Amino acid sequence: MKYYLNKTTNYQFDEAVDKITMALKEVGFGILTEIDMKATLKNKLNVERKPYKILGACNPPFANKALNLEEKIGILLPCNVTVIEREDGKVDVSIMDPTVAMSIVENSDLEILAADVSDLLEKALANI
Repeated sequence: MKYYLNKTTNYQFDEAVDKITMALKEVGFGILTEIDMKATLKNKLNVERKPYKILGACNPPFANKALNLEEKIGILLPCNVTVIEREDGKVDVSIMDPTVAMSIVENSDLEILAADVSDLLEKALANI
């Protein structure tokens, strides 16, 4: 089962990070966290990697609705977005598919909410 939405871009890495951040903002999401995997793995393991960031995206009204439906849903929040430079120089921007993530909870109201969130995330991805 595919668990993410993806778009491959010709942007430079930092430009792709900026583009998806702005596109998410346009549909009501902010970035709560940013993890630089390249730097972290270099510092902790002395491993060299291509640029790779994980962005934690959140839409507060949807997060609040999800918490009202399932108290422990924070385990699956925020929506993770990865920006990964490929070997060929292209940059993949991928977003966790909330419909897949929330399906494991087996709450039909949450699945409806996840579909709405997924629509917004797909729109943001399409706009980069």
